[in-house]
Amino acid sequence: QVQLVESGGGLVQPGGSLRLSCAASGSILSFNAMGWYRQAPGKQRELVARITSGGSINYADPVKGRFTISRDNAKNTLYLQMNALKLEDTAVYYCHARRERNSMLNDDYWGQGTQVTVSS
Repeated sequence: QVQLVESGGGLVQPGGSLRLSCAASGSILSFNAMGWYRQAPGKQRELVARITSGGSINYADPVKGRFTISRDNAKNTLYLQMNALKLEDTAVYYCHARRERNSMLNDDYWGQGTQVTVSS
């Protein structure tokens, strides 16, 4: 069974930085895509950043220029570097991985989430 474990969340002041890590129990090369999602109180879970097995990267507009998604295949770990943090970045951040079995069937895996709070 695939397990994803996030770490690195915490309390930070506006303008500060955090780096989130997502450690996978197996090779991340087996995933078609991995990404970070977040959910703020009273809001839907939203995509923050995504990286495919081919290296294609997408960012949500609110985080472009501030966040960077990356991976270390040797360590089976996905990262999210968050700079210039804003109050509106406060949310629970979730690691996600997708493995495509065929054109119509995917396996999706989620971590337990890590809290990021941006406050003065």
